[in-house]
Amino acid sequence: MSDRDAVEKPEALTYDPSSTNDASSGYEASAQVNNWHAAHHEPRYEQYSGIKGLYYHPLTQVVCLAFVCFMCPGLFNALNGLGGGGQLEASTSANANSALYATFAFFAFFAGSVNNTIGAKNTLRLGSIGYALFIGSYLAVNIHPNAWGFIIGAGAVLGICAGLLWTAQGSLMLSYPTESQKGTFIGVFWSIFNLGGVVGAAVSLGQNFHSEVIGNGTYIGFLVLTMIGVFIPLIMADPHKIIRADGTKVTTPRHPSWKTEFAGLWIALRTDPYIILLFPMFFASNWFYTWQFNDFNAALFNIRARSLNNLVYWFAQIIGSLSIGFLLDQRGLSRRVRAFSGWAVLVVMVFAVHTWAYFYQRNYTRDTVSAKIDIYDPEYVGRVMFYIACGVLDAMWQTCAYWLMGAMSNDPAKLAHFTGFYKSLQSAGAAGVWRADAVGIPFMHMFVSTWVLLVAGLVFSLPMIHMRVHDTSEYDLDEMREMR
Repeated sequence: MSDRDAVEKPEALTYDPSSTNDASSGYEASAQVNNWHAAHHEPRYEQYSGIKGLYYHPLTQVVCLAFVCFMCPGLFNALNGLGGGGQLEASTSANANSALYATFAFFAFFAGSVNNTIGAKNTLRLGSIGYALFIGSYLAVNIHPNAWGFIIGAGAVLGICAGLLWTAQGSLMLSYPTESQKGTFIGVFWSIFNLGGVVGAAVSLGQNFHSEVIGNGTYIGFLVLTMIGVFIPLIMADPHKIIRADGTKVTTPRHPSWKTEFAGLWIALRTDPYIILLFPMFFASNWFYTWQFNDFNAALFNIRARSLNNLVYWFAQIIGSLSIGFLLDQRGLSRRVRAFSGWAVLVVMVFAVHTWAYFYQRNYTRDTVSAKIDIYDPEYVGRVMFYIACGVLDAMWQTCAYWLMGAMSNDPAKLAHFTGFYKSLQSAGAAGVWRADAVGIPFMHMFVSTWVLLVAGLVFSLPMIHMRVHDTSEYDLDEMREMR
């Protein structure tokens, strides 16, 4: 479905976009498009008041969405961030992650179609169930040490569910805010979501401060919280009842046949081929976790230090997401300037963090790692500061990727397909790199591949920003000319 298919076409337009001077400011063009759009396509609705107004407020619903991800993928991140899922033997966890991201890659590619067919709330609820199953599998292995196959099977099921959850999440998060609020809403979501990792890591640190492996109590606590997340979508509002801050209603996707919806994947690519230039950025967006979690955190530190590293990593994500979200929503700058500024920040962070990492990675291999670093050791301070920088970079990368997709369209159906592409490619990369770690690829090779892929993502995204990011995504001027 293209952007212009989402609304009824007018018989005649009183605004002639062909008369717009190419040399005019971005703000003037944006204002003209918005005025035309408001007059012909977007009636304004009165905001709800009282408790109803609070419940149906877009930010309230994004906060509810964030708490679903706090309880489900947030706690999954806390567990995964320990390296090996908190176990001493990390290869099974790596294989489970490989199975997870392999199924994630396939099903996320079509999850936008599922989202548009059964609705975002149902998609979100189905997706959350897999996280409870996966966390429960680690509890099962703690009780029955030979049940490693259960973890791998649960990982495969979670991949299907995660594709559904993240596609619903992306469609809702990018369609609720107005254009000027997208960076802020993404930042708020990412902060709350990553509090799941912070809380989970804090629980793990407190319960396992004097332990060598994660205890049953930690897994039980994680499982209970994840089950709460499964039920949150039941109390969320229907998207079509939400009124944005500017008085416009959130556009709900049509529900055509499955055949038509699958065709929508191709239509999304055909109407917005520049999305392909973001594919390397998508592919790299989970690749670095394997080196950070297993080849740095699990390889070098004992469980106490791993837990503390995990805590500061997810806390740093809050700082990273809010800071880059603040930059991307600076109203004093045109959207193109903000896009290029965000890209420049990522360039600096990628090279700073990975240059720093190189000086650690060159000193150890899979064969030489033996004694584990503790939080009281003098070499710990520099390494935990580096791990904080990794968390900041991760949040900035993910937030910019979402923001760039949101800058390309406001149509929830199209955004569902975009986020499906994002999660599919992200997971394809993750499946490969987790399997590479499971079979023992050298740490240095894992590290270099991480650095190279991030740089490639930045290189390919630059021409997309130049050619596709405009000062409004309500209706591109070229599309408006086609409509005439």
